Amino acid sequence: MAAVVGFLIISFGIWGIGDIFRGFGVSTVAKVGRTEISVDQFRTRYNEQLQLLGRQFGRPLTPEQARAFGVEQQTLGQMIASAALDERARQLRLGISNEAVAKQITADPAFRGFTGQFDMATYLQRLRDIGYTQQRFEFEQRQTSLRRQIAEAIGAGLTAPKVAAEVADRYRDEERSIEYVTLDGSKVGEVPAPTPEELAAYFEDHKVAFWAPEYRKIQLITVSQQEIASTVEVSEEEAKRVYQDRLKLYSTPERRHIEQVSFANAADAKRASERINAGLAFDDLAKEPEIADKLVDLGTITKADIIDPAVANAAFDLTEGAVSGPVTGRFGTVMVRVLKIDPPATKPFAEVESDLKRDMAADRAKAEVNKIRDKIDEELGGGAQIEEIAKKLNLKMLTIEAVDRAGRTPEGKQVAGLPAGVDVVNSAFNSEIGTENDALQLPSGGFVWYDVVNITPSRERKLDEVKDRVEAGYRQDETIKRVNAKAAEIVGKLKSGTSLAEVAAAEGLMVETKSGLKRQGGTPMPPRVVTEVFRAAKDAVGSADGQSAADRVIFRVTDIKVPTFDANSAAVKKSLDQLKDSYSDDLLSQYVARLEQEIGTDVNQNALAQAVGRTADQSGF
Repeated sequence: MAAVVGFLIISFGIWGIGDIFRGFGVSTVAKVGRTEISVDQFRTRYNEQLQLLGRQFGRPLTPEQARAFGVEQQTLGQMIASAALDERARQLRLGISNEAVAKQITADPAFRGFTGQFDMATYLQRLRDIGYTQQRFEFEQRQTSLRRQIAEAIGAGLTAPKVAAEVADRYRDEERSIEYVTLDGSKVGEVPAPTPEELAAYFEDHKVAFWAPEYRKIQLITVSQQEIASTVEVSEEEAKRVYQDRLKLYSTPERRHIEQVSFANAADAKRASERINAGLAFDDLAKEPEIADKLVDLGTITKADIIDPAVANAAFDLTEGAVSGPVTGRFGTVMVRVLKIDPPATKPFAEVESDLKRDMAADRAKAEVNKIRDKIDEELGGGAQIEEIAKKLNLKMLTIEAVDRAGRTPEGKQVAGLPAGVDVVNSAFNSEIGTENDALQLPSGGFVWYDVVNITPSRERKLDEVKDRVEAGYRQDETIKRVNAKAAEIVGKLKSGTSLAEVAAAEGLMVETKSGLKRQGGTPMPPRVVTEVFRAAKDAVGSADGQSAADRVIFRVTDIKVPTFDANSAAVKKSLDQLKDSYSDDLLSQYVARLEQEIGTDVNQNALAQAVGRTADQSGF
């Protein structure tokens, strides 16, 4: 371990911190004091955030979606805040030794190998997996440590008052019980058809709700890897040939469950081995305090999984249950025991035939998709439109005569037949007639090419076009007015002393009860009802919208259960810790905001636009 730590320390000296900043200032997105955030720096971090969100959503984000999620401003805000803390760390002359940084890295469980200790190969592989160079990661570790020093100093000694935990505890766990009735449109009589004058007046007041949205005519070609694969036939003879070629993939090497004990020196290992040979059971040896702390269960692993060749050879030369003698390896002297041996195995062809044929069909389909993509791209490059390409290449084309931004036809129905996993409609509404659009990639493999061939602008509809919808809207609104008026009448009676049971009997309503209502979770009720219930005192009455706009729930609060506050309970301690963290975050945010003002922060909007691939006149915020 000492040698590994030493290597990391030497690497810091070789690179030098100054190299991290070399070349900055040529194209700068932001400047915080003396620290500059370059276009390349920002673009790298921005793309990392996009990839992270893309993995969460299962598909890449479009530039429009990235702007909607605020990725640009969040990334820039984080980088500016970090730069401000770095500036203050330099002003305060804070530092951290190379040894301390190296120890932090080697202590990270993510970088441990099968021995349970830090492993350089594992460390480098983990960095490659997340797209980091060793230089960048170790520099950021150093900067993070310095920022943490400032953050911990700001929050040092901060405690959350117990009264705050009590308030949070009551807010979270207070329970209420109610009796209630639900009033709906069926209890207020049928609304008569409006007169022509009433209908016209209603239409005039709500004209915007009946506007025809913008419609677009879209033509698209979908080339799906799954669809092509379903048409591919793979013979048994072909599958057997590939099975033989891929035999290693279906073969499992011998695996062994191995325990390992490390010793400080060869002499200690020799004495332990002699005691084993004299009849001492390995389990009894492992219970001894000086041995127990050094016993590591490596799990069930292959020979290739053991980094040290000497240990691997010794472990795989033993019979099941046997204990090795002292083995001198790269990291010291050890002894190993084999608990169980899983012999090598190969899956028979019959077991993998269906999966193999499916994989082969998918491979052929993927190759066919790529061929078709190349042909379509070539046609698009020559100025051809989707309809021309579909005819020339004999591809199926879907034409959507008219669709609005919500994916509905003029008749109000959802468009059928659109490819799953990509948002063709949204993409089409972000394009124009005659624009060559980038293909949309299907999550399951394949592409969608599309053209906008016609745009019907949004327009004001005439009453005759939407008369049925206007009348339905009128009736709905009048029903809601009646329900609300009746609810107010019932609430008035309850407040004057009439019981809910009496009112319910007179109105033909059914009294129901709910207990265990909480602000969050608990017995399910419409959210607006829960909000009003917790605004009311015990025995108070109120009403709120039910499941729909035409439903009204009228209630009386019958009981309030305030949770018992135990300042020493685990839940309260956890709440206090969370409050402390929240207060610390708030203080740190205020501190960083003040720092940015004091140090000075400038943002180059043109460079920022360049970094994310938008024009300067397009807002990213």
